Formats: sequence, structure tokens, C-alpha cells
Amino acid sequence: MTRITKDFDGQTVICTFEVTPGSAHDVLDALNDAYAQVISRQPGYISGAIHLNDAQTRIATYSQWRDRRDYQAMLRTPEMRDRNRVINGMCRHFEPVMYEVIESWEG
Repeated sequence: MTRITKDFDGQTVICTFEVTPGSAHDVLDALNDAYAQVISRQPGYISGAIHLNDAQTRIATYSQWRDRRDYQAMLRTPEMRDRNRVINGMCRHFEPVMYEVIESWEG
């Protein structure tokens, strides 16, 4: 389970995908498959989540990794390089960005 806390000392990655309502579920299927078959099985992977906006024009993924190098190594695997080419072809644009958790609140 993804737990977002300020004391997390690993790597947080948020990736946004610009899609169309017609391609959103194809991209979701590709992302779900990538997480199930490749990403979640990589060394250093902690957790992840996929989000879709109401208009089905944006997808966001959130993942946590033990270390930045673990995430980068996953991206360089031949299987993820192939999968990312396919996903990129279904999107207008996608961008992974590494973040540091500065603060979190619970209700």
C-alpha cells in the first residue's frame, strides 16, 4: 500500500500522461500490465497507484522506490523501453518527474 509521509527517504515518481477519452483505457490497460508484469517486480519497488481524471484526458501514476537508481534501472530494462515506446504512441505526451515528499497530512 502506498504510504505518503514526510519521513520517506526513498524516491517518489509522479508521471503524467496526456491522453484522449478514446485512448485512455488503452493506456490504462498498458500501464496496469506494465505494473503487474514488470514494474512491481523490479528491485527497489515499494508501491504504486494509477489515477484517471473525470474527463479521461489525463492519467497520473505515483510510485515509490527505495532509491532513485532503482527507478532509473527499471526504465532502462529492454522490456520497459519497449513498453514505454508503445505507451508513448498512445499519448499526446507523458512525463515522469522525481519528487521529494515535503509534507503530508491525514484527516
